[in-house]
Amino acid sequence: MKLYGGERALAGNILVRQRGTTWHPGRNVGMGKDHTLFALIPGHVEFRTKAQGRTFVSVVPVMEAAAE
Repeated sequence: MKLYGGERALAGNILVRQRGTTWHPGRNVGMGKDHTLFALIPGHVEFRTKAQGRTFVSVVPVMEAAAE
């Protein structure tokens, strides 16, 4: 585990190094051929457990203030 839930990730940051798919890629997360999960956009890391007990890792984008 490289980054935990709630931590900030930049695009390209490795989130999880793993063998097999213990954690699955969620929104805005890519998976390398060695099952490494990485962030596709900058944001905060989030873990969710869904159907069949699978845990998905997502990156939630940071909402920036609207220009006035």
